[in-house]
Amino acid sequence: MSREEEIIEHTVETVTADLVPPPRSSTFSPFRYPVFRAIWTANLFSNLGSTLQSVGAAWLMTELTPSHQLVALVQASATVPIMLLGVFAGAIADNFDRRRVMLAAQVGMLTVSAVLAALTYAGLITPFLLLAFTLSVGAGTALNSPAWQASVRQQVDPRELPQAIALNSISFNIARSIGPALGGLLISIWNVSFAFGINAVSYIGLIAVLLWWRPEPRKIERRPILPAVAVGIRYCAGNGPLRRILIRGLALGFSLAAYQSLLPAVVSAQMHGSELDFGLMLGLFGIGSILAAPFIGVIRKKLGLEGILALGATMFVGSLSLVAEISHVIYALPAAFAAGMGWVWILTTINTAVQMRSPDEILGRCLSIYQAVTFGGMALGSWTWGLIADWKSLPFALHAGSVFLIVSFAVLRVLAPLPRPGEGVLKPT
Repeated sequence: MSREEEIIEHTVETVTADLVPPPRSSTFSPFRYPVFRAIWTANLFSNLGSTLQSVGAAWLMTELTPSHQLVALVQASATVPIMLLGVFAGAIADNFDRRRVMLAAQVGMLTVSAVLAALTYAGLITPFLLLAFTLSVGAGTALNSPAWQASVRQQVDPRELPQAIALNSISFNIARSIGPALGGLLISIWNVSFAFGINAVSYIGLIAVLLWWRPEPRKIERRPILPAVAVGIRYCAGNGPLRRILIRGLALGFSLAAYQSLLPAVVSAQMHGSELDFGLMLGLFGIGSILAAPFIGVIRKKLGLEGILALGATMFVGSLSLVAEISHVIYALPAAFAAGMGWVWILTTINTAVQMRSPDEILGRCLSIYQAVTFGGMALGSWTWGLIADWKSLPFALHAGSVFLIVSFAVLRVLAPLPRPGEGVLKPT
């Protein structure tokens, strides 16, 4: 066993920005930390820009090609880099200053988004060029995400970590509720290039906040990237509770992709809706996520990990089944709202479960492995459900997603049960 693995085995080092006295634990108590508050606010606007770009790219693809598979691949192209590069990004987040890693990723995504906006405005974009740009933005997300999520421990007291994770989820879903409707409006009165341009500008605020933030330096024992990645993989594979969480994340990600990847085609082809209808569906999805997020802790305490994931999966099954049979957007809005609730309950619960069971020394790697597994499942699912939709039909693919979610959940509940309350949870020292 290496020295690093011995340290991981016996200690948990927690680095916290000790800027205010430890507050009473509540849903919004992390906002008492100025650093967390500033990053959260800047990240909200960055998330809003990213949502505008996602909406614009998905809708633009429906105009560039009739292929359901290519439309679904827009979603896949945003998540494939997380699967392929995520574990290396986690090692980078653990080996280097996480703030600097985030800065590099943000600057890169700003540049790519600006070029995408310019080419779209000039009318030079093609289906495969659009996929190439969404892949590039996805690579930036893959580099940024482990460093950003791991840095939360440097922003708040350890006791506030679950609340901080939930608030970050709320930030993302506020953007999801506002961004789609705004994106649909911008596309209808201007064009997609304007939405892409706003996304490029949205990175500036977060870059400024990261330049202002000066966290206390972490103690870093740098390792070559490949051995460092191997340490993280061995830890996650050898830790029973973490391993089971990751298996469940893979299966759930594969199933959830049916809704996200096929929705643009469903609204455009099946419901004969406009870009405003697509934005409205995504907006209701975001509102459902926002309203559901504050109740995650209460539901988890009452139902446990297995119970809250079962509740979220049930809502998603209902949403997929309803959307598959609806021919008008107005009747599908409740399904979008329920899907948003199920989405945030599932993904926030898995994320928190991984963070609470990962040592700080390899936190970035554990989070990146979680993201590679879960978002890799989404990428594979997006391609699969799009292929099935082209082979059979959109309703058939959506119903297939529901069936797979039910069967996989039932089987894995037996073969890979989620940890019991407190099982594998690491205590800060």
